[in-house]
Amino acid sequence: MKDCIFCKIGSGEIPCLKVFEDEMTLAFMDIAKDVDGHILVIPKAHYKNILDCEPDALSAVAATVKKVSLHLTENCGYEGVNLLNASEECAGQSVPHFHIHIIPRKSKDGIDGWPHFDGAKEDIRTVFEKVRM
Repeated sequence: MKDCIFCKIGSGEIPCLKVFEDEMTLAFMDIAKDVDGHILVIPKAHYKNILDCEPDALSAVAATVKKVSLHLTENCGYEGVNLLNASEECAGQSVPHFHIHIIPRKSKDGIDGWPHFDGAKEDIRTVFEKVRM
């Protein structure tokens, strides 16, 4: 997609700090400066989000996320990772190109990596009946 910033990064048109790259995916440093080590993993092909991502591209992204996460925990002194994704604007997606955030973690790093929820509004069985496959 010609106007997509992540497509431009994936194609090399816009430079980035590449952590890892293969034929189908790219992992690069997030420039948000919000958390040390914040990495984004994208498919090089354009998909808006996980809802339209082809299975092969999704598998490739998952494999890269695992490879980078293992590198962070085995070679870089981190103890774990948070993986974050937002699909569609209502979920907080701000860049319309599928991506997964990797947030490297250490014990007592002070990062609250889990969103605060105000509590369920509906009965769990009612929701279960709606969502079961």
